[in-house]
Amino acid sequence: MLLRIHPKDPQERLIKQVAETLRNGGIIVYPTDTIYGLGCDIYQTKAIEQICRIKQIDPRKAQLSFVCCDLSHLSDFARQISNTTYRVLKEHLPGPYTFILPASKQVPKILQSKKDTIGLRVPNNKIVHELVKELGHPILSTTLPGDFVEDYTDPEIIYDKYKNLVDLVVDGGIGGSEPSTIINCVDDAYEVIRMGAGEWEE
Repeated sequence: MLLRIHPKDPQERLIKQVAETLRNGGIIVYPTDTIYGLGCDIYQTKAIEQICRIKQIDPRKAQLSFVCCDLSHLSDFARQISNTTYRVLKEHLPGPYTFILPASKQVPKILQSKKDTIGLRVPNNKIVHELVKELGHPILSTTLPGDFVEDYTDPEIIYDKYKNLVDLVVDGGIGGSEPSTIINCVDDAYEVIRMGAGEWEE
């Protein structure tokens, strides 16, 4: 199903519909402040496995992010955050960044990797904020694969490609063409893993 949601003033009933799809183990494609993402409920193991099949990756080795509406879930899923790192997160979020942080024991087992880290995202996107608030916890997310820009920016092309693989494609308008910038913050010597849409000064 292709669901058109207003990017600036998301319709509450549609947000509730998407959140219910996630709670029921559904997989969605949805807009962020960068490119469109592939997402599911972090507690729905079968949905996580299906996303990994779509991307042909191992859940324990995958670069999957926890998408939040603010930093209130930080202490639930990340541990040992220094004051310096917290200030960096506050300064850059919401925004087009993924921060790699030490994972807490509350991270679902299927996602506990040998590296013992998680990616944390707070996109600057109204649809995402309302959706995560309605769901009550983060969305598990990964970038949408594609060979051409349209494959991960145009919701109608995305729908044609993924309609048999996902439960919902949320159309929030044309997406950005660059993924998020990934910063490793496991210790205070921050390392840029991928330079994307966000600006970063070493």
